[in-house]
Amino acid sequence: MTSDGEPRTLRRTLEKLAPYFAERRGQLLCVVALTMASASLQAFEPLVLKALFDSFLERGAIDGVVAPFAALVVLLAVREVIALTQDRAFWRVRIALNFSLLQAAVDRLHSLPLSYHRDASVGATMTKIERGISGAMTAFTDVLLQFVPALVYLVVSIAVMLQIDTRLSIAVLVFAPLPAIVGAIASKEQMQREQNLMDRWTRIFARFNEVLTGIVVVKSFVMEEREKRRFIDGVAEANGVVLRGVATDSRYHAVRNAIMLVARLVALGLGGVLVMNGEITLGTLIAFVSYLGGVFQPVQSLTGMYQSLRRGMVSVGSVLSILEARDSLGDAPNARRVERVRGEVEFRDVSFGYQPGKPVLQNVSLHAKPGEILALVGPSGAGKTTLMALLQRLYDPTSGSILVDGQDLRELRQRSLRRNIGVVLQEGTLFSDTVRDNIAFGRPGATNAEIEAAARAANAHEFITALPNGYDTPIGERGSKLSGGERQRIAIARALLKNAPILILDEATSALDAENEDKVQEALARLTRGRTTFVIAHRLSTVIAADRIVVLDHGRVVETGTHAELMRARGYYASLVMRQTRGLIADAA
Repeated sequence: MTSDGEPRTLRRTLEKLAPYFAERRGQLLCVVALTMASASLQAFEPLVLKALFDSFLERGAIDGVVAPFAALVVLLAVREVIALTQDRAFWRVRIALNFSLLQAAVDRLHSLPLSYHRDASVGATMTKIERGISGAMTAFTDVLLQFVPALVYLVVSIAVMLQIDTRLSIAVLVFAPLPAIVGAIASKEQMQREQNLMDRWTRIFARFNEVLTGIVVVKSFVMEEREKRRFIDGVAEANGVVLRGVATDSRYHAVRNAIMLVARLVALGLGGVLVMNGEITLGTLIAFVSYLGGVFQPVQSLTGMYQSLRRGMVSVGSVLSILEARDSLGDAPNARRVERVRGEVEFRDVSFGYQPGKPVLQNVSLHAKPGEILALVGPSGAGKTTLMALLQRLYDPTSGSILVDGQDLRELRQRSLRRNIGVVLQEGTLFSDTVRDNIAFGRPGATNAEIEAAARAANAHEFITALPNGYDTPIGERGSKLSGGERQRIAIARALLKNAPILILDEATSALDAENEDKVQEALARLTRGRTTFVIAHRLSTVIAADRIVVLDHGRVVETGTHAELMRARGYYASLVMRQTRGLIADAA
């Protein structure tokens, strides 16, 4: 199915792929021309063989075959040169098309909204890209290297066969459509099988990716054998589908070969009688039998090409499902670029839900002045992180609007908006790179001095310099070579280096011990001055110094004020503090 719900037909698929082929129009035409030239030369080989045998049988001397033999040598040599040129030209086109499709898929994945990535697992997406593009290129190869030469050779073969002897031609050509009919019958089952396999491999590797990502949990619960068996069983079942398909294809192939064999026997039997009667020469029979392969082999190639196209549609469809995915958050045509904002943020009657009828936020109104520190507190699921996702325009509100410096986010270019927002999430996601590159992720051009200053401010410099290669130490996938607190401090340094006027700290100190938390809190207190900062925290002890505390519950703002004001009000916030601290903070207030 396509993104608009219509069945994906061959025509619609080719229309979607047309721009990628158009980019390589000249190279494609060159390959097609070389392929046709090679097929045309191949079609002349039986005629040269006919002349060779007839000359030898008629003259009975070696000098009679010199010219035909020389012609055959030249023909084969020219064909090899063309084949070599064609092969190099073809692979240049194939690699270019493969790159274009891969680039388009990667570009699209980066531009799609967060809602797409929430619904599609990483493993499934990677399987779609890898197997989809590979299958598409296989279909492209079959069409270009089988269809074109097969069509040329088929036309030449039938024309020459009819010219050689009409009786022989009619006797064998009645068999020609039969392999195509067999192939057409087989194609429906083959396409269903390919779709089944694509679905299976997508599920298998989606789960495998989740297992590897959560390997700590798998080991903690001693589920290694279970997950390994689950993966192996899934692969075995998929391989079983492949093997059953091979058996089915082999039967169809055997039927096609039997048809070709009967046709050859008819040609040899009838042709032998005509040779013995002197109606045709032996060279003519040899040429006819050679052309007979030129009829059935192209028919088989054309049938195989059709089947390959049907299978290729499944592969291409998986890639196109990414390229055609709806982007509900694309920049408006007249969206404006913003440079550095002042940091005024306003939520106006904002409501939002990930699923229709299930609101996460309801009529939230909130105004943050430039440089103000706001703490968002409340129970899990209250909508705190969702509110910050809306501020980054990872989603759009269901209703209401969000403004930065008085400008609606939907009127701004997303990239320029997000350059003005620094983020430290609850789990600081790091990449398999060096410490230096991870800190400079948001500012690749930052100097070593700037990177070190950010690390010092995040209380990370000391442990970084103790690493084997200091700032140039690789930290493994997702920062696996570091402790949780170390990863979090590098994530904080990364946000600080970005130096954005708006800062989001989502449980930014949750992974730190008490000593390091105090140091980071001191650094954050200095560095948040002049920046509009949103602090999300479950530990209420970390938000006491905020300019204002906004309490969310069930997606609504239920209280707003300073810590002291909210404690005096003895409302929901005060009850949270009392439950969490057993009155210690309340007494201090």
